[in-house]
Amino acid sequence: MNQRVVITGLGVMSSLGSELEAFWDNILEGKSGVSNIESIDVSEISTKIAASIKDFNPEKYMEKKEARKMDRFVQLAIAAATHALEDSNLNIQEDADPERVGVIVGSGVGGLQTWEEQHTILQKKGPKRVSPFFIPMMIANMASGQISIRTGAKGPNTTPVTACATGTHSIGDSYKIIQRGDADIMICGGAEAPITLIGMAGFSSLRAMSTRNDEPEKASRPFDTGRDGFVMGEGSGVLILESYEHAIKRNAKIYGEIIGYGMSGDAYHITDPSPDGAERCMKNALKDAGIEPKDVDYINAHGTSTPVGDISETNAIKNTFGKHAYELAVSSTKSMTGHLLGAAGGIEAVITGLTIKNGMIPPTINLDNQDPDCDLDYVANVARKTDVQIALSNSFGFGGHNASIIMKKL
Repeated sequence: MNQRVVITGLGVMSSLGSELEAFWDNILEGKSGVSNIESIDVSEISTKIAASIKDFNPEKYMEKKEARKMDRFVQLAIAAATHALEDSNLNIQEDADPERVGVIVGSGVGGLQTWEEQHTILQKKGPKRVSPFFIPMMIANMASGQISIRTGAKGPNTTPVTACATGTHSIGDSYKIIQRGDADIMICGGAEAPITLIGMAGFSSLRAMSTRNDEPEKASRPFDTGRDGFVMGEGSGVLILESYEHAIKRNAKIYGEIIGYGMSGDAYHITDPSPDGAERCMKNALKDAGIEPKDVDYINAHGTSTPVGDISETNAIKNTFGKHAYELAVSSTKSMTGHLLGAAGGIEAVITGLTIKNGMIPPTINLDNQDPDCDLDYVANVARKTDVQIALSNSFGFGGHNASIIMKKL
């Protein structure tokens, strides 16, 4: 018999805060976490803004010596996982069987900062000066590895790397692991720290990012006629998933239940999205959940603020939901958090869980002139009080990787 899977803990590290309540307040107030980049010299890069975390101190979560052996994305993952475990009031050693607690926290690009720093050392000082910690700091699976080591979680442990779909794949895969009975608890989500010279230069060369440098807080504007690209973000979003039975047994608080997970591949283009792939993904999630399109009340859209992507997702939603597409609410919280790449699905799943729990739909900010080709209800600029029974969260990544998860109110 399939196990029911519920959300019992949420943790975030973002430009809008690291404490869950403050983060959620900022989201509902429609605040932007985007600002001028101060951590690196972007004078020769066309995009000079990002959703940076400016007050992160890794020593709040680990010893200084340990922090020096971890890339920033791993540090952020550990911080978010720490918050999620605290939020769930879960002590793995006391409240669970560690062999039935797993970790899946993915990253789209892994340790860019470490790669960049060590390559500079290689060029200037030679191969003998490259750090012995270079590889274990840089590889994308180290967020899952370090969380496991620090918490003693000995169950299933892996790392998807599917670009901007990574976080949602991590959560969906974790849901399936618990559902089939291979674990009682999963720590899952995504982490990313891509605001480095090579990260910014690479995406800038792709012409994928906004260059609205004079108005950072207004740069991320999904579904708006003035959108000109996404805004890079950094951070982590981590969820504690638990079998319903296990959660009830330990009297855990429950944010909601995960009831569906869909995946698909575009088989189309490495960077341009396909509405066909996104449509099949959402339909797969609906089928897995055993619900009808009309049952969905809210979609947390991928909504990156790119000219092509927002239209593609809008068309996919219309193709999936038919007439109901115009009756459900859609919003892109990337308008506030920026685009966290592999961590986007993690932080957006946290937001979707809070939406269901609190009956408040977050806004799409900066939606001043709605694109006629994006003609759905995007909850423009102001949060909306609504009883959300069922919500879907979308993530689509370079390479044509698509992931959707569906949550239900308990």
